[in-house]
Amino acid sequence: METVNIHQAKTNLSRLLSRVQHGEEIVISNRGVPVAKLVPFRTSLNRRTSLGQDRGKFVVPEDFNAPLPNEILAAFEGDVE
Repeated sequence: METVNIHQAKTNLSRLLSRVQHGEEIVISNRGVPVAKLVPFRTSLNRRTSLGQDRGKFVVPEDFNAPLPNEILAAFEGDVE
């Protein structure tokens, strides 16, 4: 991932956008501090095609919503010594 300063980004915006369009990610920095990242835009249409890809790869157990055992619940609440 390349980092460019604001001046470089303004001067070469079209070139940077072309690179991003091809999958690159570019960080824009101000005085060496990263302030933004140019990333490829993905529409919700692409997201929809990814929904359900893991169907059938795992099964939710019957006791999924059952209360946790006391020792595990205590660990989450910080009561374990």
